[in-house]
Amino acid sequence: MSETVRPLASVWSEDLELILAAAIAAGDTALGYFRKTFDVRWKNEGRSPVSEADLAANDILKGRLLGARPDYGWLSEETDDDESRLSRESVFVVDPIDGTRAFISGRDLWCVSVALVHRGQPVAAVLYAPALGEVFQATRDGEALKNGATIAVRALEPQGTLKVAMAEDLVGKLAPAYRKKVVRVPHVPSLAYRLAMIADGRIDGTIVKKNSHDWDLAAADLILARAGGVLCGLDRVPLSYNRPIVTHGFLGAASRPALPALLAASRLLEPH
Repeated sequence: MSETVRPLASVWSEDLELILAAAIAAGDTALGYFRKTFDVRWKNEGRSPVSEADLAANDILKGRLLGARPDYGWLSEETDDDESRLSRESVFVVDPIDGTRAFISGRDLWCVSVALVHRGQPVAAVLYAPALGEVFQATRDGEALKNGATIAVRALEPQGTLKVAMAEDLVGKLAPAYRKKVVRVPHVPSLAYRLAMIADGRIDGTIVKKNSHDWDLAAADLILARAGGVLCGLDRVPLSYNRPIVTHGFLGAASRPALPALLAASRLLEPH
């Protein structure tokens, strides 16, 4: 991307400008590998791929962000966890390529996800989807933007259908009355981008299976919140980040008006 999208004035503007520039540099580097030949290896006992592009983007993000803010902590999918982050008030939470499987297969639904988390909550966030030419950004005290324009969740239509992204095996576990209203959205390989689709009104909600990670969620969580949506556990408890354990249980996300029905319909997914 030749030029950055200028963020709005905010207490967190300087940090947002920093992560915006770093995310664009990392994403443009990853885009240079996209649909070309590159190395791929497997981690987590062969369950998760990591590409040469993931690692190159991670190096750019870490160098730029910690180079500018050496007193901040660091949490990234592609860096061994350093528990010193737990003693830092401010931590960068990063996924260099969210949607690596899509990236490897040549699909364009992947993005760079960067959040600044302060005292457990995201305060500045950027999602950059370079193959789509899209930049999402937000601060805790500002608007959610997509390519510089304000975005908002879709208005709830009381008698209308709901576009909900979820795994096919979860549909049958929803409350029957709710299920009749739902149009299932096909799989979106990047969880962060899926949440951004709620933020800009393309879909109404999503159910997230267990074991998502801080780096999948933190940036999109803030963008969704500033667009009028909510991401939380099925018990309606908001998420907290930069904890010793960085995985989460089943989650629901939707606009504020649509969330209660989504969570109620999902009650059979796990015991409360």
